[in-house]
Amino acid sequence: MEYIIEMLDITKEFPGIIANDNITLQIKTGEIHALLGENGAGKSTLMSVLFGLYQPEKGVIKVKGKEVKVNSPLDANDLGIGMVHQHFKLVHNFTVLQNIVLGMETVKHGLIEMKEARKKVMTLSEKYNLFVDPDALISDITVGMQQRVEILKMLYRDNEILIFDEPTAVLTPQEIDELMNIMRNLTKEGKSIIFITHKLNEIKAVADRCSVLRRGKYIGTVEVSDTDKEMMSEMMVGRKVNLKIDKKEVKPGEVVLEVKELSVKAKKEGHTKNIVNHVSFQVRKGEVVCIAGIDGNGQSELVQAITGISGMDLGKILLNGEDITKKSIRYKNTHGMSHIPEDRHKHGLVLDYTLGENLVLQQYFTPDFQSRGFLKFNKIDEYAKHLIEKYDIRSGQGSITSARSMSGGNQQKAIIAREIDKNPDVLIAVQPTRGLDVGAIEFIHKQIMEQRDNGKAVLLISLELDEVMNLSDRILVIYEGEIVADLDPKKITIKELGLYMAGSKKEEVKHHE
Repeated sequence: MEYIIEMLDITKEFPGIIANDNITLQIKTGEIHALLGENGAGKSTLMSVLFGLYQPEKGVIKVKGKEVKVNSPLDANDLGIGMVHQHFKLVHNFTVLQNIVLGMETVKHGLIEMKEARKKVMTLSEKYNLFVDPDALISDITVGMQQRVEILKMLYRDNEILIFDEPTAVLTPQEIDELMNIMRNLTKEGKSIIFITHKLNEIKAVADRCSVLRRGKYIGTVEVSDTDKEMMSEMMVGRKVNLKIDKKEVKPGEVVLEVKELSVKAKKEGHTKNIVNHVSFQVRKGEVVCIAGIDGNGQSELVQAITGISGMDLGKILLNGEDITKKSIRYKNTHGMSHIPEDRHKHGLVLDYTLGENLVLQQYFTPDFQSRGFLKFNKIDEYAKHLIEKYDIRSGQGSITSARSMSGGNQQKAIIAREIDKNPDVLIAVQPTRGLDVGAIEFIHKQIMEQRDNGKAVLLISLELDEVMNLSDRILVIYEGEIVADLDPKKITIKELGLYMAGSKKEEVKHHE
């Protein structure tokens, strides 16, 4: 049997944690091999070892049957190994073409020669249907297009083994389908792909085989066509996972959050259209209202205006009947609003603070946690321990772990613990499960449902259609900054929802006065 890559008995340790515990992984030539596991299972660490970013404590890597040493990404490159990281590594003020040739430039007489490079890039982009504009700046193109640039970077370097680390976390459903096609085309041309993910649908759609890691250990490898999703999720989590949500009947109470005629103007010069255009809605006690839409239709700006992260140009926001339009973020935080933000790194956590410090970010100034301007560290630690246990937040060193070093799923759990434990009247959750695995998703969905069943108002913003359909009591579809439909999830199909989101279907929206 011809394996293009073998990782044999790899062990990699970090302070307080064995990230990879004696793992063996074998990849066949020309296959799409999925690497499945929860956040923190050791998938990215294992791939970083293969890519030369980390050196293992023990174990052997073979490429095409020969033992190799991968001391750096440059070595990986020479061996034909390329990687698209979860957070893209692109220079934003460079063009697409400049990013692709970066580090591989042809220099003649001290000048960079781009003609040949451009030709090669255009040929590659046509061959693999990766149509990108070589002269566009990275800062001006969509996330889906940025990902294509990352793929072209690998192809430009003639890489044969392509590692995709959670490549669909930031894409729209349409872009995901396109990516799947691109991956199939790549293997048709003889490339071999390692696809790190925890989305079972995607594994079923494109992968040939799937290897599962759990808490740093290798669980097994299965043929995807013979294995159902339930079986894979059980291998991954170590127990049966309920992928369906049991919902009680909804009994909405009085209005908690009311948004009236909210508008946000476009920031860019020359744009006269509002990014958010006269949006009005209410969220009542005991209901989940979901704002669904394709990314970039104004939902981010809407939430940032409601929570106070950025401004609004028109409109009013009422919380429990009180006009809070002009109030500070801290006022909103201490008067019943909780916010699980879209970007957990930018707006959710202070990455260089400890887990404990992050858990009291909105309460450190209360008498519980400070006295005369001095923090009560023992109290903070006590509170953090309570939340870590209650929300199963896994971290190498408990409350003194740096937030930066935690896996995405555990960072997300920390934010959810902090926001829900404040006992808010309204919980605003923006893509709360983005990039998380089934175990963490199940946990987070339960927490959100518990808030609803306890009579809290929940405003959910999500791009995941399954999540929208499963959690919502009402769905508001946002398209080009306007609410174009108010739907009952029990009465529509996912397909119909998709049509509303794409703007090809509109209903007369009744304005609730």
